Amino acid sequence: MPLALYALTAGAFGIGVTEFVIMGLLLDISADLGVSISAAGLLISGYALGVVIGAPILGAISGRWSRKTLLMALMVVFTIGNLACALAPDYWTLMAARVLTAFAHASFFGVGSVVATSLVPANKKASAIAIMFTGLTVANILGVPFGTWLGQAYGWRSTFFAVTLIGILAFIVIALLVPRDSPAETGDEGGQSVLAVLRRRAVLLGLLTTVLSWVGVFAGFTYVAPILTQITGFSEAAVSPILLVFGGGLVVGNLLGGWLADRHLLPTMIGSLLALSAVLLAMTAANHQPVLAVIAIGLFGAAAFATVSPLQIWVLQKAEGAGQGLASSFNIAAFNLGNAIGAWLGGAVIDHGPGLGAVTLVAGLVPLAALAVATVAIRLDRKEPREAALACPAE
Repeated sequence: MPLALYALTAGAFGIGVTEFVIMGLLLDISADLGVSISAAGLLISGYALGVVIGAPILGAISGRWSRKTLLMALMVVFTIGNLACALAPDYWTLMAARVLTAFAHASFFGVGSVVATSLVPANKKASAIAIMFTGLTVANILGVPFGTWLGQAYGWRSTFFAVTLIGILAFIVIALLVPRDSPAETGDEGGQSVLAVLRRRAVLLGLLTTVLSWVGVFAGFTYVAPILTQITGFSEAAVSPILLVFGGGLVVGNLLGGWLADRHLLPTMIGSLLALSAVLLAMTAANHQPVLAVIAIGLFGAAAFATVSPLQIWVLQKAEGAGQGLASSFNIAAFNLGNAIGAWLGGAVIDHGPGLGAVTLVAGLVPLAALAVATVAIRLDRKEPREAALACPAE
């Protein structure tokens, strides 16, 4: 694989640490800034909101930029945002800095996916996307635990200073390794293309599939810690090592999903959604047995990230041409919208439904809705060529 792919992986690693490390620093931030833990938790929601609204905004204003220039500009935004987080004097400044940092997220992964697929032959496009997303999975396994330790040992601001340095390094390797392209190669992806992409039925169905699949993922993942302690019976100290098993599953599922999608895209997408649903449903019973619960956590991570490359490449295919960068960015925003809705859904099940023990049961049903949408989209795709052929009889 080209070295430029690993430059994209470095940027993905930094973004992944920024997104998830806040979960391990909530107590430190709430104590330092004098806010409640729930208010500190909204910093996670604020980031997700920034990802969702950042995709169309940056897509509209940067449509005529070269992709390499845009990636470098996004790393500048990312770096400045993290530096602002480290220096934030109060809660609301930190919130604003988190939202600013999140603006880089969707566009980086969206444009990065297009760049990654342009660097490799057609039969390795999904694997190229998977390699870029490996930065995100490694961030969960190594970056987040180290960032949490650093913040707890030297203050939460030190973590954001460290991520600022990662942003600088990622900017440098992208500048050195990613091939230069011209604005003309990217086409017009400005405001008009934003509307054009969102008018495509196939793209919208792809985005809805992504949202629903990750509603299921985050409905379960958000509440893994209380499930493990209150239902399975693990101590709080055991949760972090068990989450390393989840992280290992992320890496395996990510690479396997990309490898399979390069060979059989639609079967891989359908199979990964079925696997995600099956694992979550099985966790409802497995959570009562410690050994089975740990195995299920690893399988959960694998099934979750096995969906990423197939969903991303599927939306890229549906967008076609100049709209690919925008559609790819929207799909990253769709993942994060699913994250936010999933966290809310799991909380609703706990507070107003059957309770904590039923979270994975409800979460497991949602990917089946994603599968239904994907099935409709596939059938419509197959129907349209037949209708076109009937409308244009052979001469």
